[in-house]
Amino acid sequence: MKKSTFLLCLGLFAAFNGCRKQETANLAIERIEAPDPTALDQFIQNKLMDEGEFLWSWATNDQVWTALANADFVLSVGYKPAHEQNVEDRLNQIDIHAQGWKDARQAVLQMILDSERKVQPALQLDALMAFPANTTLPFMEVYVKNPETIALLRKSNLIRYAEPIGYEPFMTKAAERSGSGCDGNDATAGLIAGQDYTNIAPGCKQSWNHSYHNISQAWNNSDGSGVKVLVVDSGASDDQENLDYDFNQGYSSGRTVEKYVTLSGAGETPNDLCGHGTSMIGACAAPRGTDGANAGIAYNCDLVSIRAAEDVYLDGSNEVNGVSSAFTFAGNSPDIRIVSMSMGRLTTSNQIRDAIIYAHQQGKMIFCAAGTSYWWTSWFVGVIFPATMTQAIAVTGVKTSLTARCSNCHSGSKVDFVVVMEKTTNGRTPLSLANSGDVPSTVGGSSVATASTAGIAALVWAKYPNWTRQQVFDRLKTSSNYYPSRNGSFGWGRINAQTATN
Repeated sequence: MKKSTFLLCLGLFAAFNGCRKQETANLAIERIEAPDPTALDQFIQNKLMDEGEFLWSWATNDQVWTALANADFVLSVGYKPAHEQNVEDRLNQIDIHAQGWKDARQAVLQMILDSERKVQPALQLDALMAFPANTTLPFMEVYVKNPETIALLRKSNLIRYAEPIGYEPFMTKAAERSGSGCDGNDATAGLIAGQDYTNIAPGCKQSWNHSYHNISQAWNNSDGSGVKVLVVDSGASDDQENLDYDFNQGYSSGRTVEKYVTLSGAGETPNDLCGHGTSMIGACAAPRGTDGANAGIAYNCDLVSIRAAEDVYLDGSNEVNGVSSAFTFAGNSPDIRIVSMSMGRLTTSNQIRDAIIYAHQQGKMIFCAAGTSYWWTSWFVGVIFPATMTQAIAVTGVKTSLTARCSNCHSGSKVDFVVVMEKTTNGRTPLSLANSGDVPSTVGGSSVATASTAGIAALVWAKYPNWTRQQVFDRLKTSSNYYPSRNGSFGWGRINAQTATN
């Protein structure tokens, strides 16, 4: 069985079981009255404003219960043997199948099961598990219906963390948050040659914003060949031939494209039902072809697409599970060098954090979006998780004025690089692949800035294939306009891709 077929089948199996267990859990959920989350939401908001992040370790047991009861009752539990210390510093060296780690996991499961049986006497172990076990990293996702379980776990020396993953603060109605970033990604009518794009050989379009980063000049040095980039997002459209049988055309040849799904319970397919993932891939890796579509920055790189979430706002436990599974996959794939993710959330998930740390320890270069605001977050949120992590390279967008962030783009001290994303005069955003056809779509925000920077990094690594990740990062840094200083909002600034690939 081919690798892609095997993983797709695995995803289908996981999704089926996730749906079945969720249905069972919902029977109990209906009988539990959820506490009012207003005070919790205010607490989260205050921490975000004061600290720039929110950690569930700051919450009380009652607050954790409030979050669980107002979401889906899924608790992420990071475990360890009692004597283990500083686990996060060596996640890639741990064998969770070793006896000590197996014993710790079993002891934690038994602790949870015994506590949960106080409110669900007939509960069996398989109904406790929310998702299939991660076979690489020391965490599990369980349904918790007894508030006492939270306190029991959080005081145990076998526990690294115990936190909800299906809850985000209700700054607005959940129905209004769903579909964030999913605009259909349709072709943009009325694009003007010479203003919105340039016609280039062998018969495609180059986005207007490339000139601000000297992409054309960089293409004289590198095209991304031999570098595999993973885009963790909402998938790749199966109606877009440039991500399928036309992935190799024109100046793009001999490269591979793989499509997987780690998202369970929401359509077990790697196909992009949102449009966001397709546009990210298009900006980074679309072919430089002959059919009139736009060319991606690293038009000859190899591509892996993983559908890990329904949309860009990771507010569901299945999305947290999907993203952590995607980064675990990246860490376990020696041929993947670069990971780009243009999604995030307000609260920190230690489960996602574990997976990103693991991938980073395995040598992956990870780019994450600093954040694109919606009306309920625009006034108090800076750089969002996981771009806040030191293992992630945070990217945002700026306008053509080069001094102002693009509309709704987040900025702050944790930003590393920026990409020009928006014309000051008319608000035009860069070109990318639409969900179908050869007429480009247009997309902006920190999302496509992130995917574009991943493409530039692929150009550099293709030019210098024996370099380390740190050497590639240093070249990006020293080729940026603020270097050797660092701007408080825009980091090292705007990368000159020509200089970076010289």
